[in-house]
Amino acid sequence: MSLYQEQSLKIYNTLSGQKETFTPIEKGHVGMYVCGPTVYSNVHLGNVRTFMSFDMVFRYLKHLGYKVRYVRNITDAGHLENDADVGEDKITKKARLEAIEPMEVVQRYTVDFHNTLNTFNFLPPSIEPTATGHIIEQIELVKTIIENGYGYIANGSVYFDVHKFNETNDYGKLSKRKLEDLIHNTRILDGQTDKRNPQDFALWKKAEPQHIMRWPSPWSDGFPGWHLECTAMSTKYLGDQFDIHGGGMDLKFPHHECEIAQNEAAKGQSPVNYWMHANMLELNGQRMSKSTGNIVNPAELLSGKNEFFSKAYSPSVIRFFNAQSSYRSVLDLTNDGLLASEKGFHRLMDAINILEELQPGTASSMDVAAWKQHCYDAMNDDFNSPVLIAHLFEAVKLINQMKEGKSSLTREDLDLFKNTLHSFTFDILGLVNTAVTNTGTDKLAAAVELLIDLRQQARANKDFALSDKIRDQLAEKGIQLNDGKDGTTFSF
Repeated sequence: MSLYQEQSLKIYNTLSGQKETFTPIEKGHVGMYVCGPTVYSNVHLGNVRTFMSFDMVFRYLKHLGYKVRYVRNITDAGHLENDADVGEDKITKKARLEAIEPMEVVQRYTVDFHNTLNTFNFLPPSIEPTATGHIIEQIELVKTIIENGYGYIANGSVYFDVHKFNETNDYGKLSKRKLEDLIHNTRILDGQTDKRNPQDFALWKKAEPQHIMRWPSPWSDGFPGWHLECTAMSTKYLGDQFDIHGGGMDLKFPHHECEIAQNEAAKGQSPVNYWMHANMLELNGQRMSKSTGNIVNPAELLSGKNEFFSKAYSPSVIRFFNAQSSYRSVLDLTNDGLLASEKGFHRLMDAINILEELQPGTASSMDVAAWKQHCYDAMNDDFNSPVLIAHLFEAVKLINQMKEGKSSLTREDLDLFKNTLHSFTFDILGLVNTAVTNTGTDKLAAAVELLIDLRQQARANKDFALSDKIRDQLAEKGIQLNDGKDGTTFSF
């Protein structure tokens, strides 16, 4: 029997505004689509947080025994500035500024995206389609929408008729917006005169003479609308109706709203059963923004070379920090928060390492089966990782008591305890135990121990500048020193 048959998972569905019991369309199988990056710049931490949250969702679904087809796209064309229907393509603009080909931009930043996610121990998606690889599917989708009466051609571009659609459907049901409110709050902008109404959005755009990325279509040489790309790719690989669609909160409107409209216009049914949205990442209580300088990228956070944080942090510490907050909550990235997470992470890793050396007793001090179910209950409650982590620290407390001889577990409970702790820590949360082992690292460990001794001598001589220098320079190399009552330990 698969675990998913024993566990009842609830997911907060943005569409209904409440938690719902998860029932996949096809028993034992899950189709999940997550909007991927537009590859015109280095991936930023806000994106990493969103993808990290859905990596955890992917991991947990796989752990439960589902066969998961996880599709996460690459947007490599059609995403215009300000998420609008006018303006320059983001990738084309970057190519123009750097005097290179657009596909050089795509290649550079797709590689950066993959490298960054690999650094944070992400599982790769099942399929990673590109928008430019699915132009034919997008053209066919536009044809269907036009045939069904919801698309119209204007000067070589094709637009979705939101007002016509709303006569028989509910445009705005995902974001809880009413079309009449959108009409009231919309300004007529220059360059949108081809539209019947300002709320209409582009399915296909005729390319201006200077626009580099263009493809032939029945209407013009042009390029697909940003919203259309995800509709075409998600339904191609997951079917006209699939289980989960995820993305950042900022995509709920208009991107995901338009996806729903396109699917209903073309297929006659809503495409997704469970809409999931990860919330925003802030930096020191303020929105991350390039214009204000309140921003730090993943490489700067990992290296410690930035003006916001006192030291470098390992990828697993950042993953642990992310998991200490619900994916639906705004997360404030602060130095104090990361320092606290680092301490917690090392406490957990140290306990797991201690556990490997512990021997079974004749009686059990904990109902391990009940504790195990508490861990599942947390994840079954809309992937509640903060509550899961609280249960993991109950395990840390027990391990320390066992080390001191104050508690024990029978052989059967000890094995169950170890397996459960490992599954939730490493397989589901995606953390990596960076503690140094004796396999091939003896010389490095000896060198670090020597530096720890020199640091201790410096502290004894009140040479705190040298002491801090040793600690900080080791941290820059990814070696963390942890001062405790029993002395100083280190980990990678």
